[in-house]
Amino acid sequence: MKISYLGPKATFTHLAVSKFFENDVKLVPYRTIPHVMDAVVKQETNIAVVPLENALEGSVNLTIDYLIHENTLHIVGEIVVPIKQHLMVHPCRKDDWKKIEKVFSHSHAIAQCHKFLHEHMPDVSIEYATSTGAAAEYIHQHPEENMAVIANELAAKEYDLAIVKYNIHDYDYNHTRFVILHPDQDFQIENNHHNKVGEKTTLVVTLPTDHVGALHQVLSAFAWRKLNLSKIESRPMKTGLGDYLFIIDIESKMDDVLIPGAIQELGALGCGVKILGSFPAYKL
Repeated sequence: MKISYLGPKATFTHLAVSKFFENDVKLVPYRTIPHVMDAVVKQETNIAVVPLENALEGSVNLTIDYLIHENTLHIVGEIVVPIKQHLMVHPCRKDDWKKIEKVFSHSHAIAQCHKFLHEHMPDVSIEYATSTGAAAEYIHQHPEENMAVIANELAAKEYDLAIVKYNIHDYDYNHTRFVILHPDQDFQIENNHHNKVGEKTTLVVTLPTDHVGALHQVLSAFAWRKLNLSKIESRPMKTGLGDYLFIIDIESKMDDVLIPGAIQELGALGCGVKILGSFPAYKL
């Protein structure tokens, strides 16, 4: 089985898939989230794994928007991974790392380490990369540049970099949700080696434009059925100002009565409903 993931090697997505899946899979890196998803649609790979949400920085909007507007894949699993950010440099700069002029990493990694950068490196310029792995790869290939990177331990090992400061993220509870995507919504993830923490169903709901109090009634459809919602988030519909849709996570797998009943009630209100997936959630 081939799995596409947000690359290059040693990104946090690579870390997630390499720990979660068995050894008999082939991991194929792609440089952008859309390319990771498109690889499955084009049948270059069987499964895609992409980041969906970080505990500190919130949702990965590119993943959400591409999944809703551009792609036909379904969420068939979720992996929650602890994120530990480290400051690393090319080995030739290990002894003089305090004199670096630039820090290079993904925008989320930079934001997750804001306090450290503000307090200890206030005069260092920031440059953004497409991923933490790409930043580490660049520094490995360009030792002449006086810069550091924020990435994980796998990146340090993969690209032979020296970690000069461990755990520079602002908060201890720094986790990222990664979703496993497949064309078949009934595809089953087989994994007996990691902690299964629950089941989820994710819906996308659009509200009728002429129905006052529609959002309140949407939430009521879940509340009186005692369906617990772990997340509700609005995203632009990309059709005009003020047009929004809502992504809703239900802490339950799709059943035969409660969730279908809620969906039917939403339809009676004039709402549009799309099921992104009903899936198991795991934690590494």
